[in-house]
Amino acid sequence: MNDQHWMKRALRLAEKGRGRTSPNPMVGAVLVKDGKLVAEGFHAKAGAAHAEVVAIERAGDEAANSTLYLNLEPCTHVGKTPPCAPLVVQAGIKRAVIGMKDPNPLVQGRGVEILQHSGIEVTLGVLEEECLRLNEAFSKYIKNKEPFVILKVATTLDGRIATREGESEWISNEDSRRLVYRLRDGVDGVIVGIGTVLKDDPRLTARIPKGKDPYRVILDSSLRIPEDAQVLHEPFSKTIIAATEKVPVDKIERLHKRGIHVLQLDSDRGRVNLVSLLRHLGEMGMMSLLVEGGSQVNGSFLDQGLIDKVLFFLGPKLLGDPQALGIFGGKGSGDLQRAVSLRDLRTKKIGGDLLIEGYVVKDVG
Repeated sequence: MNDQHWMKRALRLAEKGRGRTSPNPMVGAVLVKDGKLVAEGFHAKAGAAHAEVVAIERAGDEAANSTLYLNLEPCTHVGKTPPCAPLVVQAGIKRAVIGMKDPNPLVQGRGVEILQHSGIEVTLGVLEEECLRLNEAFSKYIKNKEPFVILKVATTLDGRIATREGESEWISNEDSRRLVYRLRDGVDGVIVGIGTVLKDDPRLTARIPKGKDPYRVILDSSLRIPEDAQVLHEPFSKTIIAATEKVPVDKIERLHKRGIHVLQLDSDRGRVNLVSLLRHLGEMGMMSLLVEGGSQVNGSFLDQGLIDKVLFFLGPKLLGDPQALGIFGGKGSGDLQRAVSLRDLRTKKIGGDLLIEGYVVKDVG
């Protein structure tokens, strides 16, 4: 069996930690000797043992002279756990196959150097694209200390997210909605505007067996949220309301007593400053954020260049109504030369729906 086979296994293991490892990356480790699996492990959650530590401990003496497959370079710095690269050396591992270098400025190739200087043969870059995609949120967070922002939209084929009266149930099918629940389980936070809360009264929970509910972030500059809104129900500690400085103090106090956190941020023309919000969420260790807002929220994120990835669920419907609600309600661009471009597009059929996934091309100028 070849290196790609075992790296795919390491990636599948790493995926088991999705939504649980923040602010750490997802990592899987596989130990192989004479073409046979010796031991394996993955990083289950922040503060727990790293993947290579789990695999090496499970292998015991059998780790010696084996090949280690890792989707991410072993760390070299002390965090909540000791560095992993020296442990790989001590275990007597003969060869290491690594998917990608660690983007963490504290590592960035140092783990590979430690292994090589200790006489371990290192093969780097096996299934690198898949490895980069798996930890795309970590890569942004560790460099910028801000969450990776994913825009999720359910839209008709003519780009409408609701009728002129606001009806949107259901543009996408049940299979697509189940996928969205899994997305919520795998991200750190979900964000909507107060308009969505007032109209739909959503829970914003994962709703899958053994699922993990994300932080629920509500953009509510004037703190208009009803105190019986479903999003304010348990778990209280995972509800964050982003407001401005000019909001009722007594309402803040009532919400705080319930364990609900109200962030008072700078205003941007009367609205919550999204750049400040992302910075605060990053300080909390939030690596990934799913935008499930309405037209205005979507437009604000787009206009400010804050979207990293888009997920468009296209339902096979046409409204044909120019007054129906469009995907983006911001300023947008009247010039095709300045239109937001997407790269690495992927498509997937989900029942009768079509999912389009892509990454926003950032303006480096």
